[in-house]
Amino acid sequence: MDPVLRALVDGAGGVVTRAQVCQVVQRWVFESACRDGHLRRVLPEVYVDARLVAAQTPGPAGIAGLGPYPRRRAALAHVGAAGGLSHTTALDVWGLRPQGAEEPVHVCVPKNSGLRDRPGLVVHHRRQVAVVARRGLPVTGLERSLVDAWPLIPPAERVAPVIRAVNERRTTPQRIGVALAAAPKLTGRAELGVLLDRLAIGCRSALEIWGHEHVFSGPGMPPFERQERIKVGERTIYLDVYAERERLDIELDGAASHGDSRQREIDLRRDALLATVGIMVVRFSHRRLLTQSDQVRREVLAILANRPVGRSAA
Repeated sequence: MDPVLRALVDGAGGVVTRAQVCQVVQRWVFESACRDGHLRRVLPEVYVDARLVAAQTPGPAGIAGLGPYPRRRAALAHVGAAGGLSHTTALDVWGLRPQGAEEPVHVCVPKNSGLRDRPGLVVHHRRQVAVVARRGLPVTGLERSLVDAWPLIPPAERVAPVIRAVNERRTTPQRIGVALAAAPKLTGRAELGVLLDRLAIGCRSALEIWGHEHVFSGPGMPPFERQERIKVGERTIYLDVYAERERLDIELDGAASHGDSRQREIDLRRDALLATVGIMVVRFSHRRLLTQSDQVRREVLAILANRPVGRSAA
């Protein structure tokens, strides 16, 4: 390849447009590079270094034959400055859910752009496109990305990015709710709204949400506090499900903690410390909560009925 063209391609991360190339070399140099197989067209007016294209991809490669980074750069070169990565592609850039190699790149562009879907590329048109810079790439905002991606993620996986974003304090259920209100026709909108309600009252995991819906609410159950902050001496402890009047803390042990002797020792020390201020700790495993929810509920009600009430908080 012509050395000037090679320098341009390498400096652009292997992705260039026809207009960029023709600004620095003559047209015949560009055409020669394409004819000799050094550059491959992957989208209209967008070309990549042929070394980035999977060897088994014959003919017009499209962006499906590229790795994640050049694939996204090619999509952005195609949509221009007015667009940005969105939906599940944006979630990957935000670091909340890796996008599978078989999943298309999603972009948002202005409604009047005239761009359309291509193999490996899904184009979403909006009246207004708001993007921010993330890892050097323009992407839709975190809250809008979470909302847009919701119906595209398999049901068993879709709650995890939302919970993680809230747990890591990158956003709040209220801010996601504002983005949800701007998408009235979103598929699965009601389910996302329920998840945001659960997160707003303090649930911080899928297990806690299950517990709230199937065990720790309804007749006989007190108004539990979720993730209640308790200070014991110099230590601050967060309680999963806390009945303040009965001073009962119910801890929901996730599947990952089962059989972990180190975590077990940490839990025992924590429970003993809470006992010094009159807080009783009861633990339920992930398995019991999911498979014996009725029995767990009866046990909780029996414990609550036998707890003294009226003691002051720590």
